[in-house]
Amino acid sequence: MTLALTTVDLARLQFATTTLYHFLFVPLTLGLAPLVAIMQTLWYRGRGEHWLRLARFFGTLMLINFAIGVATGLVQEFQFGMNWSIYSEFVGDVFGAPLAIEGLAAFMLESTFLGLWIFGWDRLTKRLHLATIWLFALGTWLSAYFIIVANSWMQRPVGSDVVDDGQRAELTDVWALLSNRLAVWAYAHVILVGLTTAAAVVFGVACWHLVRRRNESLFLPAAKLALIVGVPVSALNLGVGSYLGEVITGYQPMKIAATEALWETEQPASFSLFQIGGFTEDDPEPAFDIEIPYLLSILATGSLNGEVQGINPLQAQAEDEFGAGIYIPPVRTTYWSMRIMAYAGSLVFLILAVGALFYRRRSLATKPWFLWVGVATIPLPYISALAGWVLTEVGRQPWIVYGLLKTAEANSPSVSTRMIVLSLGVFALLYGALAIVDVILMRRYARLDPPEVGGDGDEFAVPAVSY
Repeated sequence: MTLALTTVDLARLQFATTTLYHFLFVPLTLGLAPLVAIMQTLWYRGRGEHWLRLARFFGTLMLINFAIGVATGLVQEFQFGMNWSIYSEFVGDVFGAPLAIEGLAAFMLESTFLGLWIFGWDRLTKRLHLATIWLFALGTWLSAYFIIVANSWMQRPVGSDVVDDGQRAELTDVWALLSNRLAVWAYAHVILVGLTTAAAVVFGVACWHLVRRRNESLFLPAAKLALIVGVPVSALNLGVGSYLGEVITGYQPMKIAATEALWETEQPASFSLFQIGGFTEDDPEPAFDIEIPYLLSILATGSLNGEVQGINPLQAQAEDEFGAGIYIPPVRTTYWSMRIMAYAGSLVFLILAVGALFYRRRSLATKPWFLWVGVATIPLPYISALAGWVLTEVGRQPWIVYGLLKTAEANSPSVSTRMIVLSLGVFALLYGALAIVDVILMRRYARLDPPEVGGDGDEFAVPAVSY
């Protein structure tokens, strides 16, 4: 069997590679910024010097993550013009508003106050310095919102009209764009993912130190904070993610049908926990599956007896509305990405909940087997988040802007296959090198003992910049 990749396929592969790689760094920044701010606030309010040491310790990890995240994120916007010029021309008038606000306001806000936080130790007053980390956290959340607004318009185009004989979308209602119902719920989901990721990372790092019986007086409070945040947030995230599926059903029913490999309409509809086969139109019946009756109806419609439309009738409807063509996303990828996301997210909640139970019984530090489980939990929210983005983007295919512009019609006609292969290779090498640097730095600083405040090893005792 030979695999022939078209220019569009390679452009999609390149964008997927850079986007997913960049998103590895986004959730930790979104979640760790407020956690570090909470640690510093607890120190400011006189809860103990150990909170200052923890704020500086996890603040270092936050800075490493943020720096590499910024470097990888710059490539994404350049790709709009490089590989997707027709798409850029089509969406430019709409995308320009949220992306400009994100770049000129939100990103500058977080960058400015992060710089003040880094260089402001012993130069700013304690209260003013504390304000800088909270403003940085606010900036990261605002930045995420405007990015989600732009992406959600691609999922559900609102507040715009198509002009110039279908060649360009024009923004007509900025409030409709910013208050897109899909954007509001997707944003809530992303923020909760970020907080869950940060809680899992803080808990995992704390478990690593505890299992080696190092700095227990420091990392037991860190584990407690991670559990206080992580348990309710990860539980809430499962609920918000479930409701988001109901919201998406109203706008992209084909995506929901593909997540279940549901070829014909069912009422009520069962949820497949696992299945073998049944992912193609020629072979719609799985050879083996495990189902939970009524659950898909609940997830997709909020009703025990709700009707969930199947892929085949939705394909027929799409042909009637948009003309001949295939409007079915890659079913196998959509099906498994949804389950990887849900199962990994559920496992994070279960582990954190068990950790909270052990902590409440004052036995967390005495269970080395579970502490290693806590360390192993660190990758799970990342896996869940990446699978979620695969579901979001692959599940809406063949559309790049849902119902308005197809992916196959949006690439740059002047960019050759050879050019994309060359740039993809360069990106792969560059991102591979950055991944090695990130792993080495994060591992090195996560394993260090937090220095004493004001001691010889205190990197924050003397400002990094003098004048």
